[in-house]
Amino acid sequence: MLNTIEEATKNFCTHQIGERCETTDRPIKETTYIAYIDISSGDGKKYRIYLALEKGFLQKISKLFLEEDESDDETLQDMLLETVNLIVGSAKVIAENLDKPYNIGTPFFQKIGKFDYDYNEMKTFCIDDNSLIIAIKELDA
Repeated sequence: MLNTIEEATKNFCTHQIGERCETTDRPIKETTYIAYIDISSGDGKKYRIYLALEKGFLQKISKLFLEEDESDDETLQDMLLETVNLIVGSAKVIAENLDKPYNIGTPFFQKIGKFDYDYNEMKTFCIDDNSLIIAIKELDA
C-alpha cells in the first residue's frame, strides 16, 4: 500500500508543486501539521493514513494554489486536508489500476505538533529543507 501512496506523493510533488522530492525513512523532528484519512481495502483490512507536513511545505502548496505568501494556521490546515485528498485520491486510482482497490474516507485534521503516532510503515519526502511524512497504521491488527 505504501508503494501506491509513495508514487502518488511523488506525482503530486512533480506535477502540482513542480519540483522533485527526495525520499528517506527518517522521521521529521520539527513541528508539523498532521491529518489522517482512513481507508478500507478490498480484503476488508482498514488502515489509517497520516500526512504530516512542515509549515514550509504547506506554505509552498498554499502559495501555488492560493497565491498567499504567508497563510494563517486555519488556511494551512485547509490546505493540508486538500493535500490529503489529492494524494490519497491519486493513490486510489493507482491502486485500482493494479487491481488492488480500496475505499477512502474523509480526511481529519489531527493537530499541530510532533508526529508521535504509532505506524507500521513510514516514508519522508523532502523538497529543499521542507518535509512531508506519509505513515500507515493498520487498524484492528
